[in-house]
Amino acid sequence: MRSRLPALLLRAIAAAALLFLHPAAVLAAVRVSFYSHEFGANFPHAFITLEGVDDRTGHKINANYGFTATQISPAILLGAVGGEVFSREPAKEAGYIAASDRHFSFALSDAEYDALLARIEKWRGLKQPSYDLNKRNCVHFVADMAAALGMAADTPKALMKKPRSYTEHLTRTNLDWLKARGAEILRQPPK
Repeated sequence: MRSRLPALLLRAIAAAALLFLHPAAVLAAVRVSFYSHEFGANFPHAFITLEGVDDRTGHKINANYGFTATQISPAILLGAVGGEVFSREPAKEAGYIAASDRHFSFALSDAEYDALLARIEKWRGLKQPSYDLNKRNCVHFVADMAAALGMAADTPKALMKKPRSYTEHLTRTNLDWLKARGAEILRQPPK
Protein backbone atom coordinates (compact mmCIF):
# COMPACT_ATOMS: atom_id res chain seq x y z
CA MET A 1 0.00 0.00 0.00
CA ARG A 2 1.46 3.33 -1.06
CA SER A 3 1.64 6.22 1.34
CA ARG A 4 -1.03 8.87 0.85
CA LEU A 5 1.26 11.62 2.18
CA PRO A 6 2.70 12.72 -1.21
CA ALA A 7 -0.78 12.96 -2.75
CA LEU A 8 -2.11 14.94 0.21
CA LEU A 9 0.92 17.22 0.13
CA LEU A 10 0.46 17.88 -3.58
CA ARG A 11 -3.22 18.71 -3.06
CA ALA A 12 -2.34 21.12 -0.23
CA ILE A 13 0.27 22.87 -2.39
CA ALA A 14 -2.19 23.13 -5.30
CA ALA A 15 -4.88 24.57 -3.02
CA ALA A 16 -2.44 27.12 -1.60
CA ALA A 17 -1.36 28.13 -5.11
CA LEU A 18 -4.98 28.67 -6.14
CA LEU A 19 -5.57 30.85 -3.09
CA PHE A 20 -2.62 33.06 -3.98
CA LEU A 21 -3.73 33.35 -7.58
CA HIS A 22 -7.28 34.37 -6.66
CA PRO A 23 -7.40 38.17 -6.16
CA ALA A 24 -9.79 38.09 -3.21
CA ALA A 25 -7.50 35.72 -1.34
CA VAL A 26 -4.55 38.11 -1.23
CA LEU A 27 -6.45 41.08 0.12
CA ALA A 28 -5.32 42.14 3.56
CA ALA A 29 -7.56 43.26 6.36
CA VAL A 30 -7.69 46.89 7.41
CA ARG A 31 -5.60 47.56 10.50
CA VAL A 32 -6.08 50.36 12.96
CA SER A 33 -3.13 51.84 14.84
CA PHE A 34 -3.28 54.22 17.78
CA TYR A 35 -0.63 56.95 17.94
CA SER A 36 0.48 59.78 20.16
CA HIS A 37 2.81 62.64 19.42
CA GLU A 38 4.40 64.56 22.23
CA PHE A 39 3.61 68.23 22.35
CA GLY A 40 5.12 70.41 19.68
CA ALA A 41 4.09 72.68 16.87
CA ASN A 42 1.94 70.09 15.10
CA PHE A 43 -1.57 68.98 15.98
CA PRO A 44 -3.30 66.64 16.62
CA HIS A 45 -1.18 64.90 19.19
CA ALA A 46 -3.29 61.73 19.42
CA PHE A 47 -4.63 60.08 16.30
CA ILE A 48 -5.35 56.80 14.55
CA THR A 49 -4.32 55.37 11.22
CA LEU A 50 -6.14 52.89 9.01
CA GLU A 51 -4.11 50.80 6.57
CA GLY A 52 -4.79 47.80 4.41
CA VAL A 53 -7.40 46.79 1.86
CA ASP A 54 -11.15 46.85 2.27
CA ASP A 55 -11.86 43.26 1.24
CA ARG A 56 -15.42 44.15 0.23
CA THR A 57 -14.39 46.74 -2.35
CA GLY A 58 -10.73 45.97 -3.02
CA HIS A 59 -9.84 49.62 -2.28
CA LYS A 60 -6.50 50.27 -0.66
CA ILE A 61 -6.83 52.16 2.64
CA ASN A 62 -4.10 54.50 3.88
CA ALA A 63 -5.66 57.16 6.10
CA ASN A 64 -5.20 58.86 9.43
CA TYR A 65 -7.60 60.78 11.61
CA GLY A 66 -7.28 63.07 14.59
CA PHE A 67 -9.28 65.91 16.05
CA THR A 68 -7.92 69.42 16.43
CA ALA A 69 -8.81 73.06 16.60
CA THR A 70 -9.22 74.68 13.18
CA GLN A 71 -6.89 77.47 14.31
CA ILE A 72 -4.28 77.17 17.01
CA SER A 73 -4.38 80.30 19.12
CA PRO A 74 -4.65 81.34 22.76
CA ALA A 75 -8.45 81.16 22.32
CA ILE A 76 -8.29 77.39 22.89
CA LEU A 77 -7.36 78.13 26.51
CA LEU A 78 -10.54 80.15 27.05
CA GLY A 79 -13.21 77.71 25.87
CA ALA A 80 -14.71 76.07 22.80
CA VAL A 81 -13.35 76.99 19.37
CA GLY A 82 -13.83 75.63 15.87
CA GLY A 83 -12.77 72.00 15.57
CA GLU A 84 -12.25 69.50 12.79
CA VAL A 85 -11.40 65.92 12.10
CA PHE A 86 -7.98 66.32 10.58
CA SER A 87 -6.45 63.90 8.10
CA ARG A 88 -2.88 64.32 7.01
CA GLU A 89 -1.94 63.41 3.44
CA PRO A 90 0.05 60.20 4.14
CA ALA A 91 2.68 60.84 1.48
CA LYS A 92 3.24 64.46 2.57
CA GLU A 93 3.06 63.81 6.29
CA ALA A 94 4.97 60.54 6.55
CA GLY A 95 7.57 62.30 8.69
CA TYR A 96 4.99 63.42 11.25
CA ILE A 97 3.54 59.95 11.54
CA ALA A 98 7.00 58.32 11.68
CA ALA A 99 8.03 60.75 14.44
CA SER A 100 4.96 59.81 16.46
CA ASP A 101 4.66 56.89 18.87
CA ARG A 102 2.62 53.97 17.57
CA HIS A 103 1.26 52.24 20.63
CA PHE A 104 -0.71 49.31 19.23
CA SER A 105 -2.25 47.99 16.04
CA PHE A 106 -4.76 45.28 15.17
CA ALA A 107 -6.93 44.02 12.31
CA LEU A 108 -10.54 45.15 12.11
CA SER A 109 -13.60 43.19 11.15
CA ASP A 110 -15.82 44.75 8.48
CA ALA A 111 -18.31 45.74 11.19
CA GLU A 112 -15.58 47.39 13.29
CA TYR A 113 -14.22 49.24 10.27
CA ASP A 114 -17.72 50.53 9.49
CA ALA A 115 -18.30 51.50 13.14
CA LEU A 116 -15.03 53.43 13.20
CA LEU A 117 -15.86 55.32 10.00
CA ALA A 118 -19.33 56.13 11.35
CA ARG A 119 -17.82 57.47 14.57
CA ILE A 120 -15.35 59.61 12.59
CA GLU A 121 -18.27 61.05 10.61
CA LYS A 122 -20.07 61.82 13.87
CA TRP A 123 -17.07 63.90 14.96
CA ARG A 124 -16.97 65.61 11.57
CA GLY A 125 -20.60 66.62 12.00
CA LEU A 126 -20.30 68.15 15.46
CA LYS A 127 -21.94 71.51 15.94
CA GLN A 128 -19.38 74.32 15.99
CA PRO A 129 -17.53 75.42 17.99
CA SER A 130 -16.64 71.80 18.67
CA TYR A 131 -13.07 71.75 19.98
CA ASP A 132 -12.70 72.22 23.71
CA LEU A 133 -9.31 71.61 25.28
CA ASN A 134 -10.95 70.35 28.48
CA LYS A 135 -13.95 68.45 27.09
CA ARG A 136 -13.40 67.49 23.43
CA ASN A 137 -9.83 67.36 22.17
CA CYS A 138 -7.62 64.87 20.31
CA VAL A 139 -7.35 62.61 23.35
CA HIS A 140 -11.13 62.49 23.73
CA PHE A 141 -11.31 61.63 20.02
CA VAL A 142 -8.94 58.68 20.41
CA ALA A 143 -10.86 57.49 23.47
CA ASP A 144 -14.08 57.57 21.46
CA MET A 145 -12.49 55.63 18.59
CA ALA A 146 -11.34 52.98 21.08
CA ALA A 147 -14.84 52.81 22.60
CA ALA A 148 -16.35 52.38 19.13
CA LEU A 149 -14.21 49.24 18.79
CA GLY A 150 -15.33 47.82 22.12
CA MET A 151 -12.31 48.80 24.18
CA ALA A 152 -12.56 50.08 27.74
CA ALA A 153 -11.97 53.79 27.19
CA ASP A 154 -12.50 55.74 30.37
CA THR A 155 -11.42 59.39 30.29
CA PRO A 156 -9.56 60.29 33.49
CA LYS A 157 -9.45 64.08 33.71
CA ALA A 158 -5.76 64.04 34.65
CA LEU A 159 -4.84 62.35 31.35
CA MET A 160 -7.07 64.14 28.88
CA LYS A 161 -4.41 66.70 27.92
CA LYS A 162 -1.62 64.12 27.83
CA PRO A 163 -1.73 62.19 24.54
CA ARG A 164 1.11 59.77 25.26
CA SER A 165 0.10 59.13 28.85
CA TYR A 166 -3.51 58.56 27.86
CA THR A 167 -2.64 56.16 25.03
CA GLU A 168 -0.35 54.26 27.40
CA HIS A 169 -3.28 54.12 29.86
CA LEU A 170 -5.54 52.85 27.06
CA THR A 171 -2.99 50.13 26.26
CA ARG A 172 -2.54 49.14 29.91
CA THR A 173 -6.30 49.07 30.58
CA ASN A 174 -6.96 46.90 27.51
CA LEU A 175 -3.82 44.75 27.51
CA ASP A 176 -5.65 41.41 27.83
CA TRP A 177 -8.23 42.51 25.22
CA LEU A 178 -5.47 43.55 22.83
CA LYS A 179 -3.52 40.31 23.32
CA ALA A 180 -6.69 38.26 22.72
CA ARG A 181 -7.09 40.15 19.42
CA GLY A 182 -3.54 39.36 18.37
CA ALA A 183 -2.68 43.06 18.49
CA GLU A 184 0.83 44.21 17.84
CA ILE A 185 1.85 46.18 20.92
CA LEU A 186 4.68 48.47 19.95
CA ARG A 187 4.96 50.67 23.00
CA GLN A 188 4.71 48.84 26.29
CA PRO A 189 2.93 51.03 28.83
CA PRO A 190 4.79 51.77 32.06
CA LYS A 191 3.30 50.14 35.13
